[in-house]
Amino acid sequence: MNPCTPAAAAVAMSFLTGLALADVPSPNVDDKGYVTFYLDNDLFAGEDRDYTNGARLTWISPGKPADEVTGLQRYFRLLSGDSESYDAFQKITGFTNPHDVVYNYGFSLTQQMFTPQDFFPYAQPLYQRRYAGWLGVGFSLHAKDDRVLNSIELSLGTTGSNSFAEVTQDFIHDIRNVEKFNGWDEQIPGEFTADLSFTQKRRIDLARLGYGLIRVDGVGTWGVRLGTFRTEAQLGGMFRVGYNLPPDFSDPQLSSTAYAHRYFDSELQYDSPWSVFFLFGGGVRGVLHDATLDGPLFRDFKTGVDRRPLVGEIYAGLGVRYREVEFSYAHTLRTEEYRTQRGTAEIGTLAIRLRY
Repeated sequence: MNPCTPAAAAVAMSFLTGLALADVPSPNVDDKGYVTFYLDNDLFAGEDRDYTNGARLTWISPGKPADEVTGLQRYFRLLSGDSESYDAFQKITGFTNPHDVVYNYGFSLTQQMFTPQDFFPYAQPLYQRRYAGWLGVGFSLHAKDDRVLNSIELSLGTTGSNSFAEVTQDFIHDIRNVEKFNGWDEQIPGEFTADLSFTQKRRIDLARLGYGLIRVDGVGTWGVRLGTFRTEAQLGGMFRVGYNLPPDFSDPQLSSTAYAHRYFDSELQYDSPWSVFFLFGGGVRGVLHDATLDGPLFRDFKTGVDRRPLVGEIYAGLGVRYREVEFSYAHTLRTEEYRTQRGTAEIGTLAIRLRY
């Protein structure tokens, strides 16, 4: 027998085994994407003032390796904390191994509207929130390992009549047979906006309790947003507890980086078609600029109110999942955002997610 034959056979077997394994996706990488719709509305709390409505539709890709991230999103890797990032971002974001990262890219469409409390006057009511609307599209990249999720989104949008906030509100009020707000001619003027957001979510290991039917998990969050529509920094956290807690989540609130995600690079699986869970959390934001309160950045326009630099909030809610569809609701109490605001605001957020 040729002495080289056993060695050759071993090499061939190793090669074939490697090919077979290469075709099997990692159990920790989600091979499905997500579509999520968010709806913010203060009517859930019986109010109709200040931040009165927000809607956001998002799509996010399945988990992908770095070389499959193309288009505009590939440039966001410089801020993602991976091996291609600036050194400072690699140190800040905390990936244990920047080369061992899974990626998702996404798109979003968001509309937000703001009104005073008094709907009848055709002139802007004094000392109340200025009529304002914003419409924006977002391009995002999400990088994650088993502990950290970093999200970067570039939002391009507009304020003023091109946001279609008045059209949307009138349409909804017509359907519900509710009085229309008459002062939209006094809204903040139109201006093109560009904002770049970064958010990091990090597992809170002390909250990872139970791996059976009842589980608990937690996420600490921090982030910054720099732009002409809003410039701010935020710090907060969220906890979930429930039956057959799913290894993924939708952000419970509408934000500049709100998407649905596989829960980091999770080792947990979908053990049952059903999940029921409660969620609660809170945070604080330091606001340097808000076009809806300060007026457009490049125009001399006075809104008539003074923005508060710090805003805090708490929220609680619940979620239900059946197979690939999930519904969640979160109720938020938010402190005053400007000095003449009449008490805290209450906002309800409904999120509907499809995993496909």
